[in-house]
Amino acid sequence: MFGKISFRNLVIGCAISIFALYAVLIISLLGFFDGKVFLDTLFSSRVLFSIRLSLFAASIVSILSVIIGLPAAYALSRYNFRGKRLIDAVLEIPMVMSPVSLGAVILIFFNTRAGEYIQNHFTMFVFEVSGIILAQFVTTAGIATRLIKTTIDEIPVRYEAVARSLGATPFKAFLTVTMPLARRGILAAVILSWAKAIGEFGATIMVAGSMAMKTETIPVAIFMRLASADISGTIVLIIILLVFGMGVLSLIRLLGVRNYES
Repeated sequence: MFGKISFRNLVIGCAISIFALYAVLIISLLGFFDGKVFLDTLFSSRVLFSIRLSLFAASIVSILSVIIGLPAAYALSRYNFRGKRLIDAVLEIPMVMSPVSLGAVILIFFNTRAGEYIQNHFTMFVFEVSGIILAQFVTTAGIATRLIKTTIDEIPVRYEAVARSLGATPFKAFLTVTMPLARRGILAAVILSWAKAIGEFGATIMVAGSMAMKTETIPVAIFMRLASADISGTIVLIIILLVFGMGVLSLIRLLGVRNYES
């Protein structure tokens, strides 16, 4: 009994220690908090622009990540084909490479002939809003696909086989059987992709730069204000980003519980 109690206290202590670390860091912001500065900064045109841009880009990226990631995840989960292991391994790139490295790779690509052709004949990405979307997509698509694949892997193949034996086409079985069963994983992929995209900094600043009122997302705005020693303004933006992040994670937990109970 003593050993069990000691182990219990140990693991609970570790959990509390991790919580305390983040709590101390967040509470430390209050020492520089000023209500008037907060309101003035929050409703300034530059900060409002950063918020709108971040919300727009993150929403587009999360939708694109799941639209492309869902069929890709299904293919990797259900079919065997040439190059599957290589594709599966490449999905790990956003998790093993830093966002700055991914952004550098994108930037280097646009200095190749193929990259220059795309920018000259289709659309510009470097120092443009489209570059923000591309950078964030590169950092989230693999993670969204991996998350959805994990969910589909847990769904027995026999459910789809039964649907096909009753006359459903593979596509109809996917829509009517697999997708409803995988809805929690798909929802999690959408929301987590959105949360990651809205907080993405490294790849974004490498590709789109830090142009005020043009490519200034919330994380980029934090960097720019801190670089100019505007501590109060930096704290306002950090709080905004923290509220968005914690809010969306709370949402996914609430939706997950409701889906489970239904």
